[in-house]
Amino acid sequence: MTAIRPRRSVLYMPGSNARALEKAKTLPADALILDLEDAVAPDAKASARDQVCGAVKAGGYGPREVIIRANGLDTPWGRDDILAAAAARPDGILIPKVSNPETLQEVGKLLAGAPDNIRVWAMVETPAAMLDIARISAAARDRSTRLACFVMGTNDLAKETRARFVPGRAPMLPWLSLALTAARAEGLDILDGVYNNISDMDGFRAECEQGRDFGFDGKTLIHPTQVEPANEIFAPPAAEVAWARKIIAAFQLPENAGKGVLSVDGKMVEILHAEMGKRVVAVADAIAARQG
Repeated sequence: MTAIRPRRSVLYMPGSNARALEKAKTLPADALILDLEDAVAPDAKASARDQVCGAVKAGGYGPREVIIRANGLDTPWGRDDILAAAAARPDGILIPKVSNPETLQEVGKLLAGAPDNIRVWAMVETPAAMLDIARISAAARDRSTRLACFVMGTNDLAKETRARFVPGRAPMLPWLSLALTAARAEGLDILDGVYNNISDMDGFRAECEQGRDFGFDGKTLIHPTQVEPANEIFAPPAAEVAWARKIIAAFQLPENAGKGVLSVDGKMVEILHAEMGKRVVAVADAIAARQG
Protein backbone atom coordinates (compact mmCIF):
# COMPACT_ATOMS: atom_id res chain seq x y z
CA MET A 1 0.00 0.00 0.00
CA THR A 2 1.27 3.50 -0.89
CA ALA A 3 2.38 5.51 2.13
CA ILE A 4 -0.53 7.51 3.49
CA ARG A 5 -0.37 11.12 4.66
CA PRO A 6 -3.27 12.24 6.85
CA ARG A 7 -5.20 15.07 5.24
CA ARG A 8 -8.01 15.43 7.78
CA SER A 9 -7.53 19.18 8.20
CA VAL A 10 -6.15 21.33 5.38
CA LEU A 11 -6.01 24.98 6.37
CA TYR A 12 -5.85 27.92 3.96
CA MET A 13 -3.43 30.64 5.11
CA PRO A 14 -3.17 34.02 3.33
CA GLY A 15 0.18 34.32 1.62
CA SER A 16 0.32 38.08 2.14
CA ASN A 17 0.14 37.77 5.94
CA ALA A 18 3.56 37.08 7.43
CA ARG A 19 2.13 36.54 10.93
CA ALA A 20 -0.28 33.91 9.59
CA LEU A 21 2.53 32.06 7.84
CA GLU A 22 4.47 31.96 11.11
CA LYS A 23 1.45 30.99 13.20
CA ALA A 24 0.79 28.09 10.82
CA LYS A 25 3.93 26.41 12.17
CA THR A 26 2.20 25.93 15.54
CA LEU A 27 -1.22 24.71 14.40
CA PRO A 28 -2.21 21.01 14.50
CA ALA A 29 -3.43 20.99 10.89
CA ASP A 30 -2.37 18.02 8.78
CA ALA A 31 -1.70 20.29 5.82
CA LEU A 32 -1.44 23.98 5.01
CA ILE A 33 -2.37 25.75 1.79
CA LEU A 34 -0.34 28.96 1.55
CA ASP A 35 -2.59 30.99 -0.69
CA LEU A 36 -1.48 33.32 -3.47
CA GLU A 37 -4.88 33.42 -5.16
CA ASP A 38 -8.15 34.43 -3.49
CA ALA A 39 -6.59 35.71 -0.25
CA VAL A 40 -4.21 38.15 -1.99
CA ALA A 41 -5.08 41.47 -3.64
CA PRO A 42 -3.76 42.02 -7.17
CA ASP A 43 -1.24 44.67 -6.13
CA ALA A 44 0.19 42.32 -3.48
CA LYS A 45 0.57 39.20 -5.66
CA ALA A 46 4.29 39.51 -6.35
CA SER A 47 5.27 40.34 -2.78
CA ALA A 48 3.08 37.54 -1.42
CA ARG A 49 4.75 35.09 -3.83
CA ASP A 50 8.19 36.11 -2.55
CA GLN A 51 7.04 35.87 1.06
CA VAL A 52 5.42 32.44 0.71
CA CYS A 53 8.30 30.93 -1.24
CA GLY A 54 10.75 32.34 1.28
CA ALA A 55 8.78 30.82 4.15
CA VAL A 56 8.65 27.42 2.45
CA LYS A 57 12.39 27.48 1.75
CA ALA A 58 13.08 28.42 5.39
CA GLY A 59 11.03 25.47 6.62
CA GLY A 60 9.91 24.98 10.19
CA TYR A 61 6.52 23.48 9.36
CA GLY A 62 7.35 20.12 10.89
CA PRO A 63 5.18 17.19 9.78
CA ARG A 64 2.60 19.45 8.17
CA GLU A 65 2.18 19.00 4.43
CA VAL A 66 2.83 22.38 2.78
CA ILE A 67 1.01 23.32 -0.41
CA ILE A 68 1.27 26.58 -2.35
CA ARG A 69 -1.89 27.68 -4.15
CA ALA A 70 -0.90 29.48 -7.34
CA ASN A 71 -2.99 31.84 -9.38
CA GLY A 72 -4.57 30.44 -12.52
CA LEU A 73 -2.61 30.05 -15.72
CA ASP A 74 -5.00 32.50 -17.36
CA THR A 75 -3.86 35.30 -15.02
CA PRO A 76 -0.75 37.49 -15.19
CA TRP A 77 0.72 35.74 -12.14
CA GLY A 78 0.04 32.03 -12.63
CA ARG A 79 3.13 30.91 -14.52
CA ASP A 80 5.50 32.88 -12.30
CA ASP A 81 3.75 31.45 -9.23
CA ILE A 82 4.26 27.88 -10.42
CA LEU A 83 7.91 28.39 -11.34
CA ALA A 84 8.68 30.14 -8.05
CA ALA A 85 6.79 27.51 -6.07
CA ALA A 86 8.73 24.73 -7.77
CA ALA A 87 12.01 26.40 -6.77
CA ALA A 88 10.78 26.64 -3.16
CA ARG A 89 10.09 22.88 -3.09
CA PRO A 90 6.77 22.59 -1.24
CA ASP A 91 5.02 19.24 -0.96
CA GLY A 92 2.57 20.32 -3.62
CA ILE A 93 1.18 23.11 -5.78
CA LEU A 94 -2.56 23.72 -5.90
CA ILE A 95 -3.89 24.84 -9.28
CA PRO A 96 -7.19 26.77 -9.20
CA LYS A 97 -10.10 26.42 -11.59
CA VAL A 98 -8.93 23.30 -13.38
CA SER A 99 -11.67 22.79 -15.96
CA ASN A 100 -9.92 20.41 -18.37
CA PRO A 101 -6.94 18.03 -18.44
CA GLU A 102 -5.04 20.29 -20.79
CA THR A 103 -4.48 22.72 -17.91
CA LEU A 104 -2.76 19.97 -15.94
CA GLN A 105 -0.63 19.02 -18.91
CA GLU A 106 0.49 22.63 -19.23
CA VAL A 107 1.33 22.74 -15.52
CA GLY A 108 3.30 19.52 -15.96
CA LYS A 109 5.42 21.14 -18.66
CA LEU A 110 6.19 24.07 -16.37
CA LEU A 111 7.26 21.63 -13.66
CA ALA A 112 9.54 19.59 -15.90
CA GLY A 113 12.84 19.31 -14.08
CA ALA A 114 11.35 20.17 -10.68
CA PRO A 115 11.87 17.64 -7.86
CA ASP A 116 9.77 14.53 -8.43
CA ASN A 117 8.18 14.69 -4.98
CA ILE A 118 6.34 17.95 -5.73
CA ARG A 119 2.76 16.92 -6.41
CA VAL A 120 -0.06 18.80 -8.13
CA TRP A 121 -3.43 19.34 -6.50
CA ALA A 122 -6.36 20.51 -8.62
CA MET A 123 -9.25 22.73 -7.56
CA VAL A 124 -12.57 21.36 -8.81
CA GLU A 125 -14.69 24.50 -8.79
CA THR A 126 -16.30 25.21 -12.17
CA PRO A 127 -19.31 23.81 -14.01
CA ALA A 128 -16.99 22.94 -16.90
CA ALA A 129 -14.87 20.85 -14.52
CA MET A 130 -17.89 18.90 -13.37
CA LEU A 131 -18.83 18.14 -16.98
CA ASP A 132 -15.28 16.95 -17.74
CA ILE A 133 -14.33 15.44 -14.39
CA ALA A 134 -13.54 11.94 -15.70
CA ARG A 135 -11.00 13.27 -18.18
CA ILE A 136 -9.49 15.56 -15.57
CA SER A 137 -8.99 12.72 -13.10
CA ALA A 138 -7.62 10.49 -15.87
CA ALA A 139 -4.83 13.02 -16.35
CA ALA A 140 -3.22 11.31 -13.35
CA ARG A 141 -2.30 8.45 -15.68
CA ASP A 142 0.17 10.84 -17.31
CA ARG A 143 2.88 10.99 -14.66
CA SER A 144 4.12 14.31 -15.98
CA THR A 145 0.98 15.99 -14.62
CA ARG A 146 1.92 14.92 -11.05
CA LEU A 147 -1.79 14.95 -10.18
CA ALA A 148 -2.40 13.57 -6.67
CA CYS A 149 -5.42 15.27 -5.14
CA PHE A 150 -8.68 17.05 -5.90
CA VAL A 151 -9.89 19.96 -3.77
CA MET A 152 -13.57 20.85 -3.95
CA GLY A 153 -14.16 24.56 -4.50
CA THR A 154 -17.75 24.74 -3.34
CA ASN A 155 -17.81 28.53 -3.03
CA ASP A 156 -16.90 29.03 -6.68
CA LEU A 157 -19.28 26.28 -7.77
CA ALA A 158 -22.09 28.03 -5.90
CA LYS A 159 -21.16 31.33 -7.50
CA GLU A 160 -21.09 29.90 -11.03
CA THR A 161 -24.26 27.81 -10.72
CA ARG A 162 -26.24 30.13 -8.39
CA ALA A 163 -26.80 27.21 -6.04
CA ARG A 164 -27.55 28.18 -2.45
CA PHE A 165 -25.80 27.03 0.68
CA VAL A 166 -28.40 25.13 2.70
CA PRO A 167 -28.10 22.63 5.58
CA GLY A 168 -27.32 19.23 4.10
CA ARG A 169 -25.97 20.80 0.87
CA ALA A 170 -28.65 19.17 -1.31
CA PRO A 171 -27.82 21.35 -4.36
CA MET A 172 -24.17 20.27 -4.18
CA LEU A 173 -24.50 16.56 -3.52
CA PRO A 174 -24.29 15.55 -7.20
CA TRP A 175 -21.03 17.49 -7.62
CA LEU A 176 -19.51 16.06 -4.44
CA SER A 177 -20.42 12.51 -5.40
CA LEU A 178 -19.29 12.82 -9.01
CA ALA A 179 -15.92 14.38 -8.14
CA LEU A 180 -15.27 11.82 -5.42
CA THR A 181 -16.11 8.93 -7.75
CA ALA A 182 -13.80 10.30 -10.44
CA ALA A 183 -10.99 10.78 -7.93
CA ARG A 184 -11.26 7.25 -6.58
CA ALA A 185 -11.37 5.81 -10.09
CA GLU A 186 -7.82 7.09 -10.58
CA GLY A 187 -6.52 6.56 -7.04
CA LEU A 188 -6.56 10.25 -6.10
CA ASP A 189 -7.20 11.80 -2.71
CA ILE A 190 -10.00 14.35 -2.50
CA LEU A 191 -10.78 17.08 0.02
CA ASP A 192 -14.17 18.58 0.83
CA GLY A 193 -14.81 22.29 0.40
CA VAL A 194 -14.75 24.96 3.09
CA TYR A 195 -17.46 25.85 5.60
CA ASN A 196 -17.90 29.61 5.61
CA ASN A 197 -19.59 30.36 8.95
CA ILE A 198 -16.74 30.11 11.44
CA SER A 199 -19.07 30.95 14.35
CA ASP A 200 -21.37 27.95 13.62
CA MET A 201 -19.37 25.05 15.00
CA ASP A 202 -22.39 22.72 15.09
CA GLY A 203 -22.98 23.31 11.40
CA PHE A 204 -19.30 22.81 10.68
CA ARG A 205 -19.20 19.50 12.55
CA ALA A 206 -22.30 18.29 10.72
CA GLU A 207 -20.74 19.11 7.35
CA CYS A 208 -17.49 17.35 8.34
CA GLU A 209 -19.48 14.26 9.28
CA GLN A 210 -21.31 14.40 5.96
CA GLY A 211 -18.02 14.71 4.06
CA ARG A 212 -16.50 11.84 6.03
CA ASP A 213 -19.51 9.64 5.31
CA PHE A 214 -19.25 10.51 1.61
CA GLY A 215 -15.67 9.26 1.67
CA PHE A 216 -13.64 12.47 1.56
CA ASP A 217 -10.14 12.27 3.01
CA GLY A 218 -10.52 15.53 4.89
CA LYS A 219 -11.80 19.07 4.73
CA THR A 220 -10.35 22.38 3.64
CA LEU A 221 -10.59 25.00 6.37
CA ILE A 222 -10.58 28.78 6.67
CA HIS A 223 -9.94 29.29 10.40
CA PRO A 224 -7.72 27.63 13.01
CA THR A 225 -10.71 26.89 15.26
CA GLN A 226 -11.90 24.39 12.63
CA VAL A 227 -8.74 22.27 12.79
CA GLU A 228 -9.36 20.19 15.91
CA PRO A 229 -12.95 19.19 15.01
CA ALA A 230 -11.86 18.18 11.50
CA ASN A 231 -8.99 16.13 12.92
CA GLU A 232 -11.37 14.34 15.26
CA ILE A 233 -14.13 13.64 12.75
CA PHE A 234 -11.94 12.49 9.85
CA ALA A 235 -9.83 10.19 12.04
CA PRO A 236 -10.92 6.53 12.18
CA PRO A 237 -12.64 5.84 15.54
CA ALA A 238 -10.68 3.63 17.93
CA ALA A 239 -13.35 0.91 17.79
CA GLU A 240 -13.20 0.86 13.97
CA VAL A 241 -9.41 0.55 14.06
CA ALA A 242 -9.55 -2.29 16.62
CA TRP A 243 -12.12 -4.16 14.51
CA ALA A 244 -10.01 -3.69 11.38
CA ARG A 245 -6.96 -5.09 13.15
CA LYS A 246 -8.97 -8.10 14.31
CA ILE A 247 -10.22 -8.86 10.78
CA ILE A 248 -6.72 -8.53 9.32
CA ALA A 249 -5.27 -10.80 12.01
CA ALA A 250 -7.96 -13.43 11.40
CA PHE A 251 -7.19 -13.65 7.68
CA GLN A 252 -3.47 -13.90 8.45
CA LEU A 253 -3.86 -17.04 10.55
CA PRO A 254 -2.28 -20.08 8.83
CA GLU A 255 -5.51 -22.05 9.05
CA ASN A 256 -7.34 -19.31 7.15
CA ALA A 257 -4.89 -19.07 4.26
CA GLY A 258 -6.73 -18.88 0.96
CA LYS A 259 -10.14 -18.33 2.51
CA GLY A 260 -12.38 -15.59 1.19
CA VAL A 261 -14.96 -15.54 3.99
CA LEU A 262 -14.55 -15.93 7.76
CA SER A 263 -16.60 -15.65 10.91
CA VAL A 264 -15.06 -13.12 13.31
CA ASP A 265 -16.82 -12.62 16.64
CA GLY A 266 -19.94 -14.11 15.10
CA LYS A 267 -19.92 -11.79 12.08
CA MET A 268 -19.28 -12.89 8.50
CA VAL A 269 -16.46 -10.93 6.92
CA GLU A 270 -14.93 -11.18 3.46
CA ILE A 271 -11.38 -10.64 2.28
CA LEU A 272 -12.47 -7.26 0.92
CA HIS A 273 -13.19 -6.20 4.52
CA ALA A 274 -9.59 -7.06 5.38
CA GLU A 275 -8.38 -4.92 2.48
CA MET A 276 -10.58 -2.05 3.62
CA GLY A 277 -9.29 -2.58 7.14
CA LYS A 278 -5.69 -2.25 6.01
CA ARG A 279 -6.37 1.32 4.90
CA VAL A 280 -8.14 2.14 8.17
CA VAL A 281 -5.15 0.86 10.11
CA ALA A 282 -2.69 2.64 7.83
CA VAL A 283 -4.50 5.96 8.33
CA ALA A 284 -4.62 5.44 12.10
CA ASP A 285 -0.93 4.56 12.21
CA ALA A 286 -0.02 7.58 10.09
CA ILE A 287 -1.97 9.87 12.43
CA ALA A 288 -0.29 8.32 15.47
CA ALA A 289 3.15 8.71 13.89
CA ARG A 290 2.44 12.35 13.09
CA GLN A 291 1.38 13.06 16.67
CA GLY A 292 4.14 11.03 18.22
